[in-house]
Amino acid sequence: MEWITAENVIAVGTALVGVLVTLAVVWIDRFSPQRKRLGYRVQLNTPLHREERRDSEVTTVREGQVVGMAPPADGSTLVLLRIENDRELDISSDDYGAAAEPHGLRITFADRTVQGVVASIPAAWDSVREDLERSPTLGRSGSAVLVPKVALERGQYFKLLVQLSGGVADRDIRIVGSLQGGSIRRNRSITPDEKPPRFSPASRTVTVVLTVCVMALAAIIVREQTPPPIGCARGTLTVTGSTAFAPALRAAARQYEKDCEGSTVAVDVHGSTAGIRELAEAGAKAGKGSPPVVALSDGRKPGGYPELREHRVAVSLFTLVVNDGIPVDDLSLEQVRAVYRGEIRNWSEVGGPDRPVLLVSRDANSGTREVFQRRVLGHNEPANSSRDCEHADDPAARVIRCELDSTEQVLSAVARLPGALGYAELRASDGRAGLHRVSVDGRRPAVDELGTSPYPYREIEYAYTWGVPRADSLTADFLTYLRSGRGQDVISAHGHLPCSTPKGLKVCGED
Repeated sequence: MEWITAENVIAVGTALVGVLVTLAVVWIDRFSPQRKRLGYRVQLNTPLHREERRDSEVTTVREGQVVGMAPPADGSTLVLLRIENDRELDISSDDYGAAAEPHGLRITFADRTVQGVVASIPAAWDSVREDLERSPTLGRSGSAVLVPKVALERGQYFKLLVQLSGGVADRDIRIVGSLQGGSIRRNRSITPDEKPPRFSPASRTVTVVLTVCVMALAAIIVREQTPPPIGCARGTLTVTGSTAFAPALRAAARQYEKDCEGSTVAVDVHGSTAGIRELAEAGAKAGKGSPPVVALSDGRKPGGYPELREHRVAVSLFTLVVNDGIPVDDLSLEQVRAVYRGEIRNWSEVGGPDRPVLLVSRDANSGTREVFQRRVLGHNEPANSSRDCEHADDPAARVIRCELDSTEQVLSAVARLPGALGYAELRASDGRAGLHRVSVDGRRPAVDELGTSPYPYREIEYAYTWGVPRADSLTADFLTYLRSGRGQDVISAHGHLPCSTPKGLKVCGED
C-alpha cells in the first residue's frame, strides 16, 4: 500500500502509543477498581530535652483545646502520626477486623514505652472526634497506642501526638490491624494535608494535548490528498420537497454520509411545491452552475420552471384513512369523488353510522394532495371551510374541510376526530392508532401489485436539480446513489418501488 512508508509507520505508531497512554491515565484516574485503604504517615519524629522547656508539661492544641501530657524526661521523643482515608471509598467502624479487638488499630514503637498520646481532629469532623472518645477510647499499653474503630469518609484524617520513652526509627513504627475490602499501608511520600489527585490537572492536560497533536500529525501524513472512495463526493447538499418521501430520504442521507466520509446531506422538507420554489430561488441566486440543492416532488413539477431537470427516482403509494369510529374500509372511486364534491355528507349514505363526514386535507404546497386531486378525484378539492377540522366556518359550504401543513398533522387529526377522512403516504399510516386504511374499488395499495393493479392513488417521485449538476459534484453523486445500490435498498425498505429496478423501469416508463 502506498501510504506504508517509514515516516507514516512512525507517525501512526507514535499516535497509537499516545492514545494508549491517554486511555491508561483516564482508566487509572477514573475507572480502575477501588479498594478501601487506610494510610499512615510519620510527620514528626523528634527528641525532647527537659532543659529546653520552661513549663512542666508537653502540650498540644486540639482545635483550640489545650491537652496536657507527661513531663518529658531526658531522651523522650515526640512522634506525630497522620492516619488518613486516602482512597475514594468511605471506611466505616464495621470495616475493621478482629486483629486488634476491642480497638481498631494497634500502633507499636519497637521496645519504647508510650508515655502519653493525644489526638488532633479538624473542628468540622465531629463524627471522627466522637469515635475517638467512644469506649474503648484512645489509650496506651506498654509500647503500643490503642486506637478505636474510627469511621473516616473520603479525605478525612486525624493526627496522633505520641510521647515515647526514647528515640525510635521511622521504620520501626508499625500499625497492626486489618481492613475488610481494603488494606492498611504506610504512605512514604511527603504530601500536604490535602491529598492531591493521582495525576495532576497539568499532567493530564499535557498528555491529552500531546496525544491530540500527534494524532492530527498522523492523520495529515497518512490521509493527505487522499481522494474520497469511488462513487462518493465530499461537500454539503440540501434535499428538500416531498414530506411523503422524507423518511426514505433521511435514511438514504444517513447511509450516504456513513459510506462517504466528508459528505453532509441535510434533509429539510416542506412539501413538493415549496421544495420546487426553494430550488428555483437557489438556482437564481447561484447564477452560473447548479446549486447543491435537490427537490423531491410527488409527481412532475408545476409549469414555469424551464431550468429544472427531472430525474425519476421511485414509485410511491398513498392511501385514504378514516377514523376507527367509522366501520367502513372500502369505497368506490365514484363514492370518494361524491364525498369530496359534497354530494355524500354523512357516513350513513355509504353504509356507516349516522355521523357527518369531516375532510382533513393537506395544504396547497403538498404533492400528496396534488396526486390525490389528479389521480383520484380528477378535479381540485373543495374550498377550505374549517379551521379546526370539526366545525364549518362557512355556513354555505357543502362539506366540512380543513387544510393542514404535514402528513403527521393529517394522521393525528383523523385519529382524533370521529367521522374524519384523510389521505397520506402509505408507510406513514403504518401502525397508527385510531384510524384505518380505506381501499378503493376493493383494491388496497400494495407495492407487489404495482404494474398490474388499477389502484389509482400512486405517483412517481421526481428529483429535480437546477440545470445539470457537475458529474463530480455531491448533487450528481447522491442522485446516482438514490437510483442504484444501497440507495435502492433504502428506498425499497421504506415501501417504495425504485424506478431503476426491472419492474420499476416498466412502471415508471408507463406514467
